[in-house]
Amino acid sequence: MAVGYVAAFSLLSAALAAGMPLSVAYGVWAAAGVALTAMLSAVFFKESLTWLMGLGLALVMGGVLLIEAGGH
Repeated sequence: MAVGYVAAFSLLSAALAAGMPLSVAYGVWAAAGVALTAMLSAVFFKESLTWLMGLGLALVMGGVLLIEAGGH
């Protein structure tokens, strides 16, 4: 788990250092964490992933894209 945290923060820092706005970088980072957790829990722990949950994930990702588009 420690390796995952170090990798996540290192990649976030690299994205910010490359010039990505904080609002976009953090949005992608948070959305990816939610989406990957939901999908991996469905695969590894056989938890349900309903269409409503999928819609929620799509809305989160769409929100991040809108924040990115609004910054230009």
